Amino acid sequence: MFGVIDLPTYLAGLVLIVLLPGPNSLYVLSVAARQGVRAGYTAAAGVWCGDTVLMTLSAAGVASLLKANAVLFGIVKYAGAGYLTWLAIGMLRAAWGMWRTRKERTAEQPAPVAAAQERPYRRALLISLFNPKAILFFVAFFVQFVDPGYAYPALSFVVLGAFAQLASFLYLTALIFSGTRLADAFRRRKRMSATATSAAGVLFLGFAVKLTLASA
Repeated sequence: MFGVIDLPTYLAGLVLIVLLPGPNSLYVLSVAARQGVRAGYTAAAGVWCGDTVLMTLSAAGVASLLKANAVLFGIVKYAGAGYLTWLAIGMLRAAWGMWRTRKERTAEQPAPVAAAQERPYRRALLISLFNPKAILFFVAFFVQFVDPGYAYPALSFVVLGAFAQLASFLYLTALIFSGTRLADAFRRRKRMSATATSAAGVLFLGFAVKLTLASA
């Protein structure tokens, strides 16, 4: 179908890949828990746009360029790790502030950063784009399911990408509505909110370290 081979295997692998936790899904869950459904979908839109850009770059051969050029890969890798570290530090500082004030009466706005300042779409987009391993992954995974003899390989990438985005939409939607259920608990219990924000910050630091140690 449109130059795509072994579609059931692709879909099975895609489900497993989408379900693996990563900075994108963690950020969307965090935003939804702190700011609600609308902000969660705003962040998810950033993830979908970022993934679309990465898929397009992969189809255009940029992933091969990154893999072949160690200097270019290093620049993108450390830029991405630096951005994830910056986000992690912001989360940990916000968590520290919540720990210090956890005995005070719960405020109306539990988010560590105001919605108007955080800009979930832009942050989610940057988190997606500053990940060279994701670009390499898209090529390494997609190319296995494209018929080399098909006359329009770009169409094959579009079909594979559409399935990937559909899976991402369903998964992030589940996370967003799960996050809004956590929001009420966060508003009532500052200790829980501080713990969750601390955990998110530590995980983002882990993602940054993992990306720093990655190789092309």
